[in-house]
Amino acid sequence: AVRLRCPCGLVTAFVPWDGQRSGNPVRFRSVPAFAAATDLAVDVPGHGKVVVDIGYGGTFYAFLSAEQLGLDVCSAETRDLVRAASAVTEAVKKQFKLHHPESEDLAFLYGTILTDGKDAFSEEPTTNICVFADEQVDRSPTGSGVTARIALQYHKGLIQLGQTRTFQSSTTGSLFTGKAVKATKIGNYNAVIVEVSGEAFYTGTATFTVEEGDPLKHGFLLK
Repeated sequence: AVRLRCPCGLVTAFVPWDGQRSGNPVRFRSVPAFAAATDLAVDVPGHGKVVVDIGYGGTFYAFLSAEQLGLDVCSAETRDLVRAASAVTEAVKKQFKLHHPESEDLAFLYGTILTDGKDAFSEEPTTNICVFADEQVDRSPTGSGVTARIALQYHKGLIQLGQTRTFQSSTTGSLFTGKAVKATKIGNYNAVIVEVSGEAFYTGTATFTVEEGDPLKHGFLLK
């Protein structure tokens, strides 16, 4: 078990270990995830009125099928998906106020995830693309995004506890699995703890050094 202190709270990851090196798949258990809004009508410039769901899985995302925007998430040009998703993000920010029951610092929309619309439980993978922050695109189905999608599907009664779904990135084809493992509460929201699993590989290491003479070695605060 590897415990990570994230901005959203404590996340526990699990890494296979044979005594010499780590392996795959790795998995993590999320902070409480919940549906913040469902079937929310939003006016999106250039696209008209669309219906979105907003889910929280460590951060907030808007979800809708790419088909509502006249696109196929599996075959459309990535730049077209990015433009459309970004337009949705900006529209939701202007038309809907988010609330997090424990920290208003977390009450912001991180991005929009366009899906193939296949939210009902199936053994087949469901595809999505996550456009977040400053029009960045995730190479994976997105850990917090899968968490939020599972929370929304559970809220709508489309999946049950312990049912595993497979999620595929439309950009790279990489796969995550996700399942709701425990029902819980956060504030007034019914929530779930979600377990997400996938492959992980080392890409680098970093070393940080604190020198005794550094006047800011303990950090600083801006007032």
